[in-house]
Amino acid sequence: MTLSDLDRAFIVQHFTDDTKQLLLKYGSAKQPLIAQIEARQKIRYKLHSWYENLDLVLPAVVSLEQSSSEATAQYKASLVAGKLLIDLTGGMGVDTSYFASRFERVIYVEQNETLVAQAKHNFEVLGIKNIDCICADSLHFLAQFSQKADWIYADPARRSVAAGRVHLLQDCQPDVVQNLPLLLQKSGQILLKTSPLLDLKQAISTLQKVNEVQVVALQNEVKEVLFLLKNTDNQVIKIHSVNLSDTPPYLPIQTFTHLIDDETNLAVKLHNPLPYLYEPNAAILKAGAFKSVAGQFDLYKIAPHSHLYTSEILVSNFPGRIFKCQATVKADTKALASYLPNGKANLTLRNFPSTTDELRKKLKLKDGGDVYLFATTLANGDKRILVCKKV
Repeated sequence: MTLSDLDRAFIVQHFTDDTKQLLLKYGSAKQPLIAQIEARQKIRYKLHSWYENLDLVLPAVVSLEQSSSEATAQYKASLVAGKLLIDLTGGMGVDTSYFASRFERVIYVEQNETLVAQAKHNFEVLGIKNIDCICADSLHFLAQFSQKADWIYADPARRSVAAGRVHLLQDCQPDVVQNLPLLLQKSGQILLKTSPLLDLKQAISTLQKVNEVQVVALQNEVKEVLFLLKNTDNQVIKIHSVNLSDTPPYLPIQTFTHLIDDETNLAVKLHNPLPYLYEPNAAILKAGAFKSVAGQFDLYKIAPHSHLYTSEILVSNFPGRIFKCQATVKADTKALASYLPNGKANLTLRNFPSTTDELRKKLKLKDGGDVYLFATTLANGDKRILVCKKV
Protein backbone atom coordinates (compact mmCIF):
# COMPACT_ATOMS: atom_id res chain seq x y z
CA MET A 1 0.00 0.00 0.00
CA THR A 2 1.49 3.33 -1.10
CA LEU A 3 -0.05 6.56 0.11
CA SER A 4 -0.69 9.36 -2.37
CA ASP A 5 -0.60 13.05 -1.44
CA LEU A 6 -4.41 13.00 -1.26
CA ASP A 7 -4.30 9.96 1.03
CA ARG A 8 -1.87 11.71 3.36
CA ALA A 9 -4.01 14.84 3.38
CA PHE A 10 -7.07 12.77 4.35
CA ILE A 11 -5.15 11.09 7.19
CA VAL A 12 -3.82 14.41 8.52
CA GLN A 13 -7.27 16.01 8.31
CA HIS A 14 -8.81 13.21 10.39
CA PHE A 15 -5.86 12.32 12.67
CA THR A 16 -7.91 12.61 15.87
CA ASP A 17 -11.40 11.82 14.58
CA ASP A 18 -13.56 8.90 15.71
CA THR A 19 -12.79 6.13 13.19
CA LYS A 20 -16.22 4.51 13.59
CA GLN A 21 -17.87 7.78 12.61
CA LEU A 22 -15.48 8.12 9.67
CA LEU A 23 -16.50 4.69 8.38
CA LEU A 24 -20.17 5.61 8.60
CA LYS A 25 -19.52 8.86 6.74
CA TYR A 26 -17.16 7.67 3.99
CA GLY A 27 -17.95 3.96 3.70
CA SER A 28 -15.72 1.15 2.48
CA ALA A 29 -14.00 3.29 -0.17
CA LYS A 30 -11.97 5.00 2.54
CA GLN A 31 -11.63 1.94 4.79
CA PRO A 32 -7.87 1.40 4.15
CA LEU A 33 -7.12 5.03 5.01
CA ILE A 34 -9.36 4.94 8.09
CA ALA A 35 -7.49 1.81 9.19
CA GLN A 36 -4.26 3.83 8.93
CA ILE A 37 -5.79 6.59 11.07
CA GLU A 38 -6.90 4.04 13.70
CA ALA A 39 -3.43 2.48 13.68
CA ARG A 40 -1.74 5.85 14.16
CA GLN A 41 -4.06 6.69 17.04
CA LYS A 42 -3.00 3.42 18.70
CA ILE A 43 0.74 4.13 18.42
CA ARG A 44 0.79 7.86 19.11
CA TYR A 45 2.69 7.47 22.38
CA LYS A 46 4.09 3.98 21.88
CA LEU A 47 5.84 4.71 18.56
CA HIS A 48 5.82 8.47 18.30
CA SER A 49 8.33 8.81 15.44
CA TRP A 50 6.37 6.23 13.39
CA TYR A 51 3.14 8.06 14.22
CA GLU A 52 4.51 11.26 12.73
CA ASN A 53 5.94 9.67 9.56
CA LEU A 54 3.15 9.53 6.99
CA ASP A 55 5.31 7.59 4.52
CA LEU A 56 5.16 4.55 6.81
CA VAL A 57 2.38 2.01 6.31
CA LEU A 58 0.99 0.55 9.54
CA PRO A 59 -0.43 -2.97 10.02
CA ALA A 60 -3.65 -4.18 11.62
CA VAL A 61 -4.32 -3.36 15.27
CA VAL A 62 -3.45 -6.87 16.56
CA SER A 63 0.11 -6.49 15.26
CA LEU A 64 0.34 -3.03 16.82
CA GLU A 65 -0.71 -4.41 20.21
CA GLN A 66 2.10 -6.95 20.35
CA SER A 67 4.67 -4.62 18.84
CA SER A 68 7.40 -3.23 21.06
CA SER A 69 7.43 0.46 21.86
CA GLU A 70 10.33 2.62 20.70
CA ALA A 71 11.63 2.71 24.27
CA THR A 72 11.68 -1.06 24.80
CA ALA A 73 12.93 -1.78 21.26
CA GLN A 74 15.85 0.57 21.81
CA TYR A 75 16.63 -1.06 25.15
CA LYS A 76 16.53 -4.59 23.68
CA ALA A 77 18.90 -3.56 20.91
CA SER A 78 21.38 -2.30 23.51
CA LEU A 79 21.66 -5.85 24.92
CA VAL A 80 22.94 -7.47 21.73
CA ALA A 81 25.46 -6.84 18.92
CA GLY A 82 27.39 -8.72 16.25
CA LYS A 83 27.52 -9.57 12.56
CA LEU A 84 24.20 -11.40 12.07
CA LEU A 85 20.88 -11.48 13.93
CA ILE A 86 17.84 -13.47 12.81
CA ASP A 87 14.46 -12.11 13.91
CA LEU A 88 12.14 -15.14 13.80
CA THR A 89 8.98 -13.15 14.52
CA GLY A 90 9.39 -10.06 12.34
CA GLY A 91 5.83 -8.76 12.61
CA MET A 92 5.60 -5.00 12.30
CA GLY A 93 9.40 -4.73 12.24
CA VAL A 94 9.95 -2.27 15.09
CA ASP A 95 12.42 -4.48 16.96
CA THR A 96 14.13 -5.43 13.69
CA SER A 97 14.67 -1.78 12.80
CA TYR A 98 16.49 -1.16 16.08
CA PHE A 99 18.55 -4.36 15.87
CA ALA A 100 19.77 -3.16 12.46
CA SER A 101 21.84 -0.45 14.14
CA ARG A 102 23.70 -3.11 16.17
CA PHE A 103 24.45 -5.72 13.48
CA GLU A 104 26.08 -5.80 10.07
CA ARG A 105 23.12 -7.82 8.79
CA VAL A 106 19.65 -8.64 10.10
CA ILE A 107 17.29 -11.25 8.66
CA TYR A 108 13.60 -10.49 9.23
CA VAL A 109 11.38 -13.59 8.96
CA GLU A 110 7.58 -13.38 8.89
CA GLN A 111 4.98 -15.71 7.36
CA ASN A 112 2.28 -13.07 6.86
CA GLU A 113 2.75 -11.72 3.31
CA THR A 114 1.07 -8.39 4.06
CA LEU A 115 3.28 -7.73 7.08
CA VAL A 116 6.40 -8.61 5.08
CA ALA A 117 5.46 -6.19 2.29
CA GLN A 118 4.69 -3.43 4.79
CA ALA A 119 7.90 -4.01 6.74
CA LYS A 120 10.02 -4.01 3.59
CA HIS A 121 8.43 -0.72 2.52
CA ASN A 122 8.91 0.82 5.96
CA PHE A 123 12.58 -0.20 6.22
CA GLU A 124 13.17 1.54 2.87
CA VAL A 125 11.37 4.66 4.11
CA LEU A 126 13.51 4.64 7.26
CA GLY A 127 16.67 4.31 5.17
CA ILE A 128 17.66 0.96 6.71
CA LYS A 129 19.58 -1.07 4.13
CA ASN A 130 21.00 -4.04 6.07
CA ILE A 131 17.75 -5.99 6.62
CA ASP A 132 16.81 -8.97 4.44
CA CYS A 133 13.05 -9.62 4.49
CA ILE A 134 11.99 -13.27 4.17
CA CYS A 135 8.37 -14.44 3.88
CA ALA A 136 8.40 -17.95 5.36
CA ASP A 137 7.58 -20.08 8.36
CA SER A 138 10.39 -19.11 10.72
CA LEU A 139 11.20 -22.63 11.94
CA HIS A 140 11.25 -24.04 8.40
CA PHE A 141 13.53 -21.19 7.35
CA LEU A 142 15.85 -21.77 10.30
CA ALA A 143 16.08 -25.52 9.70
CA GLN A 144 17.28 -24.89 6.12
CA PHE A 145 19.56 -21.95 6.96
CA SER A 146 23.18 -23.03 6.54
CA GLN A 147 24.97 -20.24 8.41
CA LYS A 148 25.27 -19.60 12.14
CA ALA A 149 23.94 -16.35 13.56
CA ASP A 150 25.43 -14.36 16.42
CA TRP A 151 21.94 -13.92 17.88
CA ILE A 152 18.43 -15.21 17.29
CA TYR A 153 15.53 -13.07 18.47
CA ALA A 154 11.97 -14.29 18.98
CA ASP A 155 8.79 -12.68 20.26
CA PRO A 156 6.34 -15.62 20.12
CA ALA A 157 2.70 -14.73 19.46
CA ARG A 158 0.82 -14.81 22.71
CA ARG A 159 -2.57 -15.74 21.27
CA SER A 160 -3.89 -19.26 20.93
CA VAL A 161 -5.75 -20.64 17.93
CA ALA A 162 -8.99 -19.74 19.72
CA ALA A 163 -7.72 -16.13 19.96
CA GLY A 164 -7.52 -16.24 23.74
CA ARG A 165 -4.61 -14.79 25.67
CA VAL A 166 -1.93 -17.30 26.68
CA HIS A 167 0.89 -16.95 29.19
CA LEU A 168 2.75 -20.27 28.91
CA LEU A 169 5.74 -20.42 26.57
CA GLN A 170 4.63 -23.81 25.25
CA ASP A 171 1.33 -22.33 24.06
CA CYS A 172 2.92 -19.50 22.05
CA GLN A 173 3.81 -19.58 18.37
CA PRO A 174 6.46 -20.48 17.44
CA ASP A 175 6.95 -22.98 20.27
CA VAL A 176 10.42 -21.98 21.42
CA VAL A 177 10.51 -24.64 24.15
CA GLN A 178 9.99 -27.58 21.79
CA ASN A 179 12.32 -26.12 19.16
CA LEU A 180 15.06 -24.89 21.49
CA PRO A 181 17.62 -27.47 20.23
CA LEU A 182 17.17 -26.12 16.68
CA LEU A 183 17.58 -22.52 17.83
CA LEU A 184 20.73 -23.30 19.82
CA GLN A 185 22.14 -25.22 16.86
CA LYS A 186 21.79 -22.12 14.66
CA SER A 187 23.02 -19.62 17.26
CA GLY A 188 24.74 -19.84 20.62
CA GLN A 189 22.76 -16.84 21.88
CA ILE A 190 19.01 -16.27 21.94
CA LEU A 191 17.02 -13.23 23.04
CA LEU A 192 13.43 -14.13 23.89
CA LYS A 193 10.69 -11.58 24.55
CA THR A 194 7.77 -12.83 26.64
CA SER A 195 4.57 -11.64 28.29
CA PRO A 196 4.81 -9.56 31.49
CA LEU A 197 2.41 -12.08 33.04
CA LEU A 198 4.78 -15.02 32.56
CA ASP A 199 5.98 -16.77 35.73
CA LEU A 200 9.75 -16.19 35.87
CA LYS A 201 10.73 -19.26 37.87
CA GLN A 202 8.59 -21.57 35.75
CA ALA A 203 10.02 -20.11 32.54
CA ILE A 204 13.62 -20.44 33.76
CA SER A 205 12.96 -24.06 34.69
CA THR A 206 11.32 -24.76 31.32
CA LEU A 207 13.97 -23.07 29.17
CA GLN A 208 16.97 -24.42 31.17
CA LYS A 209 19.59 -22.48 29.18
CA VAL A 210 18.77 -19.07 30.69
CA ASN A 211 21.84 -16.91 31.29
CA GLU A 212 20.07 -13.78 32.50
CA VAL A 213 16.62 -12.19 32.71
CA GLN A 214 15.63 -8.60 32.01
CA VAL A 215 12.37 -7.31 33.49
CA VAL A 216 11.61 -4.11 31.58
CA ALA A 217 9.15 -1.50 32.82
CA LEU A 218 8.19 1.73 31.08
CA GLN A 219 7.40 4.52 33.54
CA ASN A 220 6.77 1.90 36.26
CA GLU A 221 4.55 -0.40 34.16
CA VAL A 222 6.10 -3.76 33.28
CA LYS A 223 6.00 -4.20 29.51
CA GLU A 224 8.33 -7.11 28.73
CA VAL A 225 10.24 -9.95 30.32
CA LEU A 226 13.35 -10.84 28.32
CA PHE A 227 15.29 -14.09 28.59
CA LEU A 228 18.88 -14.25 27.32
CA LEU A 229 19.77 -17.86 26.57
CA LYS A 230 23.26 -19.15 25.85
CA ASN A 231 24.42 -22.59 24.80
CA THR A 232 26.49 -23.01 27.96
CA ASP A 233 25.77 -24.28 31.44
CA ASN A 234 25.18 -21.40 33.83
CA GLN A 235 24.64 -21.85 37.55
CA VAL A 236 24.35 -18.14 38.43
CA ILE A 237 21.35 -16.42 36.84
CA LYS A 238 21.22 -12.64 37.08
CA ILE A 239 17.89 -10.84 36.99
CA HIS A 240 17.99 -7.19 35.93
CA SER A 241 15.05 -4.93 36.78
CA VAL A 242 14.91 -1.85 34.56
CA ASN A 243 12.50 1.08 34.73
CA LEU A 244 12.69 3.19 31.54
CA SER A 245 11.59 6.76 30.97
CA ASP A 246 8.71 7.13 28.51
CA THR A 247 10.17 10.27 26.94
CA PRO A 248 13.12 10.42 24.51
CA PRO A 249 15.90 9.36 24.75
CA TYR A 250 14.12 6.62 26.81
CA LEU A 251 16.95 6.13 29.30
CA PRO A 252 16.68 3.92 32.41
CA ILE A 253 15.34 5.84 35.41
CA GLN A 254 16.15 3.04 37.85
CA THR A 255 18.02 -0.27 37.58
CA PHE A 256 18.49 -3.14 40.01
CA THR A 257 20.28 -6.48 39.67
CA HIS A 258 20.05 -9.56 41.86
CA LEU A 259 20.90 -13.25 41.68
CA ILE A 260 17.98 -15.63 41.58
CA ASP A 261 19.46 -17.77 44.36
CA ASP A 262 19.63 -14.75 46.69
CA GLU A 263 15.89 -14.93 47.28
CA THR A 264 16.34 -18.42 48.70
CA ASN A 265 19.50 -17.79 50.69
CA LEU A 266 19.10 -14.29 52.13
CA ALA A 267 17.62 -13.61 55.54
CA VAL A 268 15.44 -10.52 55.86
CA LYS A 269 15.05 -8.28 58.91
CA LEU A 270 11.55 -7.23 59.99
CA HIS A 271 10.56 -4.01 61.76
CA ASN A 272 7.48 -1.89 62.37
CA PRO A 273 7.37 1.30 60.27
CA LEU A 274 10.29 3.67 60.87
CA PRO A 275 10.50 7.29 59.59
CA TYR A 276 11.06 6.29 55.94
CA LEU A 277 8.94 3.92 53.83
CA TYR A 278 9.95 2.42 50.47
CA GLU A 279 7.86 0.86 47.70
CA PRO A 280 9.93 -0.96 45.01
CA ASN A 281 9.19 -0.16 41.39
CA ALA A 282 7.05 -2.51 39.32
CA ALA A 283 10.02 -4.21 37.62
CA ILE A 284 11.57 -5.21 40.97
CA LEU A 285 8.25 -6.57 42.23
CA LYS A 286 7.80 -8.60 39.02
CA ALA A 287 11.37 -9.87 39.33
CA GLY A 288 10.58 -11.14 42.83
CA ALA A 289 13.58 -9.38 44.38
CA PHE A 290 11.82 -9.03 47.73
CA LYS A 291 14.73 -10.03 49.96
CA SER A 292 17.49 -8.82 47.65
CA VAL A 293 16.30 -5.22 47.57
CA ALA A 294 16.17 -5.17 51.36
CA GLY A 295 19.66 -6.66 51.62
CA GLN A 296 21.33 -4.38 49.07
CA PHE A 297 19.91 -1.19 50.60
CA ASP A 298 20.08 -2.36 54.24
CA LEU A 299 16.36 -1.98 54.82
CA TYR A 300 13.85 -3.66 57.09
CA LYS A 301 10.74 -5.30 55.71
CA ILE A 302 7.40 -4.36 57.26
CA ALA A 303 6.35 -8.03 57.18
CA PRO A 304 7.39 -11.18 55.27
CA HIS A 305 4.68 -10.83 52.60
CA SER A 306 3.93 -7.10 52.57
CA HIS A 307 6.77 -5.99 50.22
CA LEU A 308 7.09 -2.58 51.86
CA TYR A 309 10.39 -1.53 53.39
CA THR A 310 11.47 0.90 56.08
CA SER A 311 14.53 2.60 57.55
CA GLU A 312 15.60 5.09 60.20
CA ILE A 313 17.80 7.04 57.76
CA LEU A 314 16.83 8.10 54.22
CA VAL A 315 18.15 5.91 51.39
CA SER A 316 17.77 8.40 48.55
CA ASN A 317 18.90 6.09 45.70
CA PHE A 318 16.26 3.43 46.35
CA PRO A 319 14.76 2.15 43.04
CA GLY A 320 11.13 2.99 43.67
CA ARG A 321 8.96 5.45 45.54
CA ILE A 322 10.13 6.92 48.86
CA PHE A 323 7.85 8.28 51.57
CA LYS A 324 8.08 9.93 54.98
CA CYS A 325 5.91 7.91 57.35
CA GLN A 326 3.87 10.23 59.58
CA ALA A 327 1.75 7.73 61.49
CA THR A 328 0.60 4.12 61.78
CA VAL A 329 -3.13 3.91 62.52
CA LYS A 330 -6.05 1.51 62.51
CA ALA A 331 -8.12 1.19 59.35
CA ASP A 332 -11.05 3.38 60.39
CA THR A 333 -12.26 6.89 59.60
CA LYS A 334 -11.86 8.15 63.16
CA ALA A 335 -8.17 7.21 63.33
CA LEU A 336 -7.50 8.86 59.96
CA ALA A 337 -9.57 12.02 60.39
CA SER A 338 -6.83 14.30 61.74
CA TYR A 339 -4.47 13.42 58.86
CA LEU A 340 -7.04 14.03 56.10
CA PRO A 341 -8.68 17.43 56.65
CA ASN A 342 -10.10 17.46 53.11
CA GLY A 343 -10.80 13.72 53.00
CA LYS A 344 -8.39 13.20 50.08
CA ALA A 345 -5.70 10.53 49.87
CA ASN A 346 -3.91 8.18 47.46
CA LEU A 347 -4.60 4.62 48.63
CA THR A 348 -2.41 1.54 48.04
CA LEU A 349 -2.98 -1.97 49.43
CA ARG A 350 -0.08 -4.32 50.17
CA ASN A 351 -0.98 -7.65 51.80
CA PHE A 352 -4.29 -6.37 53.17
CA PRO A 353 -7.59 -8.32 53.25
CA SER A 354 -9.70 -6.00 51.09
CA THR A 355 -9.83 -4.37 47.68
CA THR A 356 -8.89 -0.76 47.03
CA ASP A 357 -12.47 0.17 46.13
CA GLU A 358 -13.93 -1.54 49.21
CA LEU A 359 -11.48 0.13 51.57
CA ARG A 360 -11.84 3.53 49.91
CA LYS A 361 -15.60 3.28 50.36
CA LYS A 362 -15.28 2.15 53.98
CA LEU A 363 -12.91 5.02 54.82
CA LYS A 364 -14.98 7.54 52.78
CA LEU A 365 -11.90 8.66 50.87
CA LYS A 366 -11.72 10.98 47.89
CA ASP A 367 -8.90 10.20 45.49
CA GLY A 368 -5.96 12.58 45.18
CA GLY A 369 -4.09 15.04 47.35
CA ASP A 370 -0.57 14.82 48.76
CA VAL A 371 -1.25 12.18 51.44
CA TYR A 372 -0.43 8.54 50.63
CA LEU A 373 -2.05 5.73 52.59
CA PHE A 374 -0.62 2.21 52.61
CA ALA A 375 -2.98 -0.43 53.97
CA THR A 376 -0.85 -3.38 54.99
CA THR A 377 -0.23 -6.16 57.49
CA LEU A 378 2.52 -5.75 60.07
CA ALA A 379 4.88 -8.51 61.20
CA ASN A 380 2.67 -9.33 64.21
CA GLY A 381 -0.40 -9.71 61.97
CA ASP A 382 -2.00 -6.35 62.79
CA LYS A 383 -3.86 -4.68 59.91
CA ARG A 384 -2.79 -1.05 59.78
CA ILE A 385 -2.70 2.03 57.58
CA LEU A 386 0.57 3.90 57.16
CA VAL A 387 0.01 7.64 56.66
CA CYS A 388 2.78 9.01 54.44
CA LYS A 389 3.94 11.89 52.27
CA LYS A 390 6.26 11.60 49.28
CA VAL A 391 9.90 12.49 49.76
